[in-house]
Amino acid sequence: MEPPKDYDGPSLSTNSSNVPPVDHEKHSKGFLSSLSSRIPGRSSESTTLRPYDESQDYLLGVRGCLVPMAFCWTFLQTFVPAAVKASANTTGETWELALRKSLSVLFWNDTLIYGSIVFLSARTICVPFLLDPTKATLAGSVFRRGFSLWLPVAATLIIVYGVFTHAMGGNQYLVDFAALTGNTSMITGLYIIPSSLANFNAIFMTFWITYGFQTQAGSWAFPTQMLWIISVVFQQSYTVFMSMTIIPYTRQRWRVYGAFAFIATAWWVYSWAWYSITGLLIADAVMNMGMRPGQSGTSFSMGKLRVPFWMVGVVFMAAGFAMQFVWVAVRPDLMNEELYYHTSIYLTGGIQYGIDVSTAQIRADCYLIITGFWLILETSSILQSIFRMKFLVVLGRRSLSYFLTQSIIIYTLGIKLATNTMAGDVSKLPRARGIAFVATLIVSIVAAEAMYWVVERPSRWLGRKAWDWIRE
Repeated sequence: MEPPKDYDGPSLSTNSSNVPPVDHEKHSKGFLSSLSSRIPGRSSESTTLRPYDESQDYLLGVRGCLVPMAFCWTFLQTFVPAAVKASANTTGETWELALRKSLSVLFWNDTLIYGSIVFLSARTICVPFLLDPTKATLAGSVFRRGFSLWLPVAATLIIVYGVFTHAMGGNQYLVDFAALTGNTSMITGLYIIPSSLANFNAIFMTFWITYGFQTQAGSWAFPTQMLWIISVVFQQSYTVFMSMTIIPYTRQRWRVYGAFAFIATAWWVYSWAWYSITGLLIADAVMNMGMRPGQSGTSFSMGKLRVPFWMVGVVFMAAGFAMQFVWVAVRPDLMNEELYYHTSIYLTGGIQYGIDVSTAQIRADCYLIITGFWLILETSSILQSIFRMKFLVVLGRRSLSYFLTQSIIIYTLGIKLATNTMAGDVSKLPRARGIAFVATLIVSIVAAEAMYWVVERPSRWLGRKAWDWIRE
């Protein structure tokens, strides 16, 4: 993708952001006045163009990789649950259990997928401001953020309401399918939205709730009940927006120390800011501290040694995956033990022994895997070139549309096709799986493309136009 012809934003320098050096010791202006001074006078030219750096396209490629991973998890959780890590179906055929203890940890791991989504969102949304740290860029990012999510989620829940409340007449067919196939892992008790008003309230609460993200009508009504991820991403966006404003005005060393303290505190209170601030810190290191392939910021000093970040990334990933494989294959009883050692700020204020492990998990092993991966990716030109592949970038641009549509397709078309194929004979399940896989894959691609062009792109266009309009 080439920058727009009338693009006038600064290009990303090789060793720092495009912020003029500031003497922090002598800088006496207030924060807001300093921020204002960085903006030239208003012009008649549109201000909706976001600062763009095509070298960052690998971020879209990473999003693109999450699309097939999420599809595989949804499909396998529905049709081959024994092959999914930590599913309730602990018995099955030999090949299913082999997949459960091997590839499922790597490629269709739900906690790793949604943790990556939260982390990647934080790593991405701060880029325009880091490229052009002005009040217009900051305000525009904050203002447009809602538009990029509100309309797609509203359209999705309207579809869910129409399909499950009216077309399907409830979720009894899900209960029957699960009973026939012995699936105790898939979500059969979807909340059936009773009215248009209830649907409106569900849409509203998706963006209003600040904790207990899974206990909301919108997520309960959504197939797989994973719509809470949107709530987390939306809420954490503003954690990132508030935190990133200090970046142009503080010393690098103290930003790093402050981020470490923030991350440790967020881990202790079991907050998604643990992931988000790490994503912001890595973005800051890439943009402002030279953590790019071939630059000095790709390593750090430890005594007289220079330790490359990729080596730290390898250690982190190895530790994270080692824990996950042990929890799945050797000691499943320890899978959730780490979750109890946080303070329960929303319940008792003590250690959270009462945590519901069936809800979203902010896991240390996933954090190590994700952080390690990004330390390697940000310092490897080879990996970045792989993730800049056009197919992955195109898929990444449509990742939200895939997330919002593929679960609906699998829970409707996929299950109905499989049920009709089996006709009550569970011995036909392998054939039913194959038919359902091909059909849902094709229809998911078509549905996601339609969502992208009909809803997602217009919602972004509306956000840009609304931002222009309120500034006229």
